Amino acid sequence: MGHRKKSAPKRGSLAFLPRGRAARAFGRIRFWPEVEVGPTMLGFMGYKAGMIHVFILEDKIGSPDYGKETLHATTVVETPPIWVCALRAYVRTPIGLKTFTEAWMKDPPKDLGRAIILPENFNPDPGLKKMEENLEKIVEFRLLVATQPRQTGVPKKKPDLVEIKIDGGSMNEQYEYARGLLGKTVSVTDVFKDGQFVDVSSVTKGKGFQGPVKRWGVRILPRKSRKTKRGVASIGPWHPARVLYTVPRAGQMGYFQRTEYNKRVLKIGTDGQEVSPKGGFLRYGPVRGNYILLDGSLPGPTKRLIRFRYPARAPRIVSDAPPKITYLSLESPQG
Repeated sequence: MGHRKKSAPKRGSLAFLPRGRAARAFGRIRFWPEVEVGPTMLGFMGYKAGMIHVFILEDKIGSPDYGKETLHATTVVETPPIWVCALRAYVRTPIGLKTFTEAWMKDPPKDLGRAIILPENFNPDPGLKKMEENLEKIVEFRLLVATQPRQTGVPKKKPDLVEIKIDGGSMNEQYEYARGLLGKTVSVTDVFKDGQFVDVSSVTKGKGFQGPVKRWGVRILPRKSRKTKRGVASIGPWHPARVLYTVPRAGQMGYFQRTEYNKRVLKIGTDGQEVSPKGGFLRYGPVRGNYILLDGSLPGPTKRLIRFRYPARAPRIVSDAPPKITYLSLESPQG
């Protein structure tokens, strides 16, 4: 066996260029998968509370730890019920999807006025009638839903308003399903179940303006270097007479949108005290209501809005039974 060189890239990844700040503080989902079940909403959202650790019985067949207790770092996301404020129908055009019409709920929650300007009175009937008459044209239904941050540990009142696609069944079934939800609240248990996988979109922690050592992982130059030590020694050749985009430079770090695939739902619960550590989560407090427990870490700091979606590329082998949690640590993070 010859000596294999250790792979240690010192120039970061060019996969996410340009590294600019996200347009808004919550993730934008650009792709919705097709599902067999349904009709159903393809997503949900909640506010990140913090992390704890649990022991679960490993149920992945073929794993060396199958049947044994394994330690998992888990993230708690508080998921109060969401308001279904409007139903939006889309038609296909040569340049992509276009809004055909929409129907808003009759009596929207008062807090919705913090996010958008509310008209005197909403009348959903004309929009719903137009949808019914043109079902053969419509290719997609999406719900406009609003969060209820007052029910969480997040210190804000303004709801976050996002779109969630409906899929599964025929367009007629999707329309009836969506019409039945208009003006009502939807719980996380109506969308996801224990043990399934979800994709997670969020905006990462912002780090501000950082140099190339922290931002790209370049080597710190030797002590005797002239001019600089925490910079790149050569930023390129004489020609082409410009700095190439591939050269590590200082700039914005963090506050980027990122999507992480196939996070397993370990548990969905209604009593937040079951997962709140003694004294509450740092910089968040106790979880008060519905929550979702996800295996592993999620992008973003505490209090940030996290968006969930049915998996775009789910694992082929998934256990039907929900994972069995044997121990859940609620010790105070501050000792």
